[in-house]
Amino acid sequence: MTKLLVVETSPRGDASISRNMTRSFVADWQAAHPDGEVVDRDLAETDLQFVTAPWLQAYFTPPDHHTPEMKEALSLSDELVSEILVADHIAIATPVYNYNVPAALKAWVDHIVRKGMTLGFDGSGLVTGKKATVLLASGGVYTEGSPIRDRDIATQYLRLILNVIGITDVTVIAGGNAKAVDMGEQTMGGFIAGLKEEIRRSAAA
Repeated sequence: MTKLLVVETSPRGDASISRNMTRSFVADWQAAHPDGEVVDRDLAETDLQFVTAPWLQAYFTPPDHHTPEMKEALSLSDELVSEILVADHIAIATPVYNYNVPAALKAWVDHIVRKGMTLGFDGSGLVTGKKATVLLASGGVYTEGSPIRDRDIATQYLRLILNVIGITDVTVIAGGNAKAVDMGEQTMGGFIAGLKEEIRRSAAA
């Protein structure tokens, strides 16, 4: 069975542009994969801790030497890694905060980049044969020809991380000028409609 892992980041619920992009993507993905399974990982609803000293101690200790406390420290990280490893397609939906991803998504990244699980001890990515789609909502426009294209840190960062763990088939759907929805200059439906063809193509791939 084909599996889609959806990683949501925005805390804004129905008012979130990235979450509305996700709904459109998931609907198209389910239409293209009627027997597929969708796994939701909502970071706004996950008690995701930043990396701590006990976590790092557990990370650098060989698994066969883990204490019960170390196993507990890594338990959520293990769960997040497992979700990636069993997925065929990973959709990461996120707003852009100050040119980069929100802290919750950075924390998720820190939990899923794991030596011996998603990253080889030689630095090679172990998560191969998968696709990823990044659904990105930003106030600014960073696409080709934009005078602020060099500020597109979020896209560069997510591409880098996905490539590091072995996912090279990455599509970025850039929902630039999303602030137009918040300012009432455009409806949510109209904004999503403008991205519909890109979303459909990536979901059907």
